[in-house]
Amino acid sequence: MSYSDRRQLFHKAASAALLVFIGITSVFFFSLALPLRLITAPFDRRRVITNLFSAFWASVYTWCMPAWSIRIKGREKLCLDRNYVLVSNHQSQLDILVLYRLLFPYRWVSKAAVFNLPFIGWNMFLNGDIRLKRGDKESIAAMMQRCEELLCQNISIFFFPEGTRSRDGKVGPFKPGAFILAKNTGTPIQPIVINGTRDALPKHTIIIGSFRQMEVKVLDEIPYERFADLTVEETAEMVRGKIMAHVR
Repeated sequence: MSYSDRRQLFHKAASAALLVFIGITSVFFFSLALPLRLITAPFDRRRVITNLFSAFWASVYTWCMPAWSIRIKGREKLCLDRNYVLVSNHQSQLDILVLYRLLFPYRWVSKAAVFNLPFIGWNMFLNGDIRLKRGDKESIAAMMQRCEELLCQNISIFFFPEGTRSRDGKVGPFKPGAFILAKNTGTPIQPIVINGTRDALPKHTIIIGSFRQMEVKVLDEIPYERFADLTVEETAEMVRGKIMAHVR
């Protein structure tokens, strides 16, 4: 067996081991998440504790992978007492796990089918994440309404405005939804940059790549005053330009 074949076999074995580990530990973590949510529900209406526990849960999977080294820059710019429309580029399925390393409470907009996954999907209900059926106009309208309600309750929401993972690492056009919400609610926009995840876990595969240094970089907040007089399209392009300037 050649070195290349042995290397590929190792990556497949590591990927399978991680999936098994996620499956087994999800039972354990959900058994903690459910009572935690029930206990904290009366005094934690923003679900900060639940969201932070989920961030810890997800971070366990990146902490335990020796092939993944993740550097977080600018976490101190995020304030627990405030909310944001968080937006980032999207390179890989791994982005969600990596972004949880921010250890900051926020809600995701996710495909409705994901909520049916045992334990992980059920935990998304506990988190208060927002369901979306792609291409369904009624679902899109309901999602936008729910996001606006949450933003008005001082709850942050995370978006991948490209709508899908990049094929080549370049930042694609931004869809308007996140920026419509930021303008309608007067919520500041918080740009986030992800680097290195595309090679660590390429698109259309669950096979872990070779050792990679990944990075999550929190850029400077964009206050509402900066885009209040801009159109939604101009706001989206401004934010996209800031993110593109830091994408390798």
